[in-house]
Amino acid sequence: MELEAAKMIGAGIACFGMAGAAIGVGMIFSNFLGGALRNPSAAQGQFSNLMLGAALAEALGIFSFLVALLLLFVV
Repeated sequence: MELEAAKMIGAGIACFGMAGAAIGVGMIFSNFLGGALRNPSAAQGQFSNLMLGAALAEALGIFSFLVALLLLFVV
């Protein structure tokens, strides 16, 4: 297998992390919305946890994108 083909395959596999981050953010917001509709008085207290979870999930997605770019252009 050529090196260029291996780089493309590796970058494509590394991009699966972005799909996982998107699914994670969707689950975080859907669970928050479900909990906020059941108990609206507790929703304000959990908002900081919601933002922290979304930021961490997005950071992992950006990290996987960075790994894919590194595989394509540096290695």
